[in-house]
Amino acid sequence: MTEAAELPPAPEQARDVFGDRFADAVRYAELLAEAGVQRGLIGPREVPRLWERHLLNCAVLSEVVPEGVTVCDVGSGAGLPGIPLALVREDLKITLLEPLLRRTNFLSEVVELLGLDHVTVVRGRAEEVMGTVTPVHVVTARAVAPLDRLATWGIPLLRPYGEMLALKGDTAEEELKSAATALTKLGAVETSILHVGEGVVDPLSTVVRVEVGESPGGVRFAAKRAKAARTGRARRRR
Repeated sequence: MTEAAELPPAPEQARDVFGDRFADAVRYAELLAEAGVQRGLIGPREVPRLWERHLLNCAVLSEVVPEGVTVCDVGSGAGLPGIPLALVREDLKITLLEPLLRRTNFLSEVVELLGLDHVTVVRGRAEEVMGTVTPVHVVTARAVAPLDRLATWGIPLLRPYGEMLALKGDTAEEELKSAATALTKLGAVETSILHVGEGVVDPLSTVVRVEVGESPGGVRFAAKRAKAARTGRARRRR
C-alpha cells in the first residue's frame, strides 16, 4: 500500500476553513503524503493525521493574523504553517523562510503548483537574512525551537510594533515563563497565550503571541539592522 493511500478523506471542517481553496488544500495534503514522505519532510506516521494535526491546526492561525499584513514563516519546513495560512488568506504577503535546499525545492514546487502568487520562498537562516528580507508585520513558526531560541531568530525580522505568533503545544505556558527575560531583552512589550480553532480542531491550537515595541530584537539587533541597511545602500550606489 502506498503512503498516499493512507491519507484519509478531508474532514467536513476543511471545506469550511479552506473555502474556494479546498481543492488546493487537498492537493497539498496529497503532496505531503507522497513527496513529503519520500523526501523525508514528514514522517509516514503523520499521514493519517495530516488534516487534523497539521493542515487545520495551522490554518486556524489565520484567526489571529491581522488583515493585509506581511508575514515571514520562519523554519517553514514542509510549509507549516505558512502554506495553510496562505490558502485561507490571500490578503497576506507571505515569505516562507527555510535553510535546507530539499525543503525549499519542495516549497517552490508547491507554491507554483497551487498558484500561490502571494507567497515567496527564501532559502536561508533567519539570522543570516536580516537586511536582505524586508522586516515584516508578523513572524510565524511551528515546531522550530524552544521559545527563547525561536525569539532570537524571529523577533529581529519584525517591523516596529510587529508580533511573533508561535504555534505551541502543552509546553506553551512553561516556555513563555522561562523565556520571559530573553523576550524582554529582545524588545518584547507584551506576551499572551491564545487558543484558536473553536469548532474546527480538538484540542484547540495554542498560539504564543509576542508583541514588540519600537526596537524589535533590542539594542544588539538595532545595531545589526543599521549596519545591514548601510551595507545595502552602499551596494545600490555601486
